[in-house]
Amino acid sequence: MALDQQTEIAPYEAPEKDLYEIGEMPPLGYVPKKMYAWAIRRERHGEPDTAMQVEVVDTWEIDSNEVLVLVMAAGVNYNGVWAGLGVPISPFDGHKQPYHIAGSDASGIVWKVGDRVTRWKVGDEVVIHCNQDDGDDEDCNGGDPMFSPSQRIWGYETHDGSFAQFTKVQAQQLMPRPKHLTWEEAACYTLTLATAYRMLFGHEPHDLKPGQNVLVWGASGGLGSYAIQLINTAGANAIGVISEEDKREFVLSMGAKGVINRKDFKCWGQLPKVNTPEYNDWLKEARKFGKAIWDITGKGVNVDMVFEHPGEATFPVSTLVVKKGGMVVICAGTSGFNCTFDVRYMWMHQKRLQGSHFAHLKQASAANKLMIERRLDPAMSEVFPWEQIPAAHMKMYRNQHKPGNMSVLVQSPRPGLRTFEDALEAGRR
Repeated sequence: MALDQQTEIAPYEAPEKDLYEIGEMPPLGYVPKKMYAWAIRRERHGEPDTAMQVEVVDTWEIDSNEVLVLVMAAGVNYNGVWAGLGVPISPFDGHKQPYHIAGSDASGIVWKVGDRVTRWKVGDEVVIHCNQDDGDDEDCNGGDPMFSPSQRIWGYETHDGSFAQFTKVQAQQLMPRPKHLTWEEAACYTLTLATAYRMLFGHEPHDLKPGQNVLVWGASGGLGSYAIQLINTAGANAIGVISEEDKREFVLSMGAKGVINRKDFKCWGQLPKVNTPEYNDWLKEARKFGKAIWDITGKGVNVDMVFEHPGEATFPVSTLVVKKGGMVVICAGTSGFNCTFDVRYMWMHQKRLQGSHFAHLKQASAANKLMIERRLDPAMSEVFPWEQIPAAHMKMYRNQHKPGNMSVLVQSPRPGLRTFEDALEAGRR
């Protein structure tokens, strides 16, 4: 299948102004002095509907290797909740700026390029991956950029994220937008998809291989839904774990070989002290969970890999049920950070514990190519208008969001639009 080709934006007329309303398009390449943004300030740290407020701020100036992007839509991720709360750390402690604009996913249009940027031009339609680095050390030049001391996450560790009319990014963050997706579908997947891709394929020799079995926690969420699709695309078997029975069909529809409801078991939280009665009760229940995996994989067949991100609540079980010589790979701690496990199973069975953090450009690009080739579904569950960006984060904070990934509109006037011309016409109406 041929990949999407970049097409030129047809000429159109628009006035030059210092500030444009949400959904109103400036002339192509014209940068207004001001823009609207959902800003967080240190003194407003709290729940998203308090922390995030609309402000008019200066439009970004860009450096020689940077690009200014007109944001058409943006994705909702939990780091926006963390940024609002200031937990586990305040983003202001890192970037030291007076305000913070969250948002680490976006689809949009290249609006201005720095004088050293050669791969992209004004008018290109793009999605943005969230890894930034300074590019001047050994890890960025022949190593793994994710190990660079300068590595940071745009929209969380930087203050210039996607919940604004314009965002400022490094040129190496840009990737082609899948043209078959709407602006909001294209905006919702890059962070979670690239994270899942690196977890599954980025840690040799435990990179995923056909026929292997992977246990996927939070299988109905953004990370989990992409993990299952990637596992299925690779010819391996995903065993999804859910916490609500009404999510079973969604997980199966993503390609899971089987689904387990963790509420059927009582072995969650920190590990009891080894060899106590409480530990024995835990082990009995954890082995029941392991048998539920065998009911899917076959008797005695433990999983080759555990796709971890809840952390504290599930980690003891993950390290138990992964096979001898297998890997537990973890990218977050959504249920808590104090992970415990019985180390005897780790050293005696030579299991690997692997931390994983987002992805570098080559990994993100490989994942994006799968989306362009229509091998993956963006699994977008809900789309919200600009004025409901805090409300979308409140749903995520309260765990009230639907299975899949949430998106919000910025300059795209309504859902369902696939071209800039469609957005331009809809905005005029």
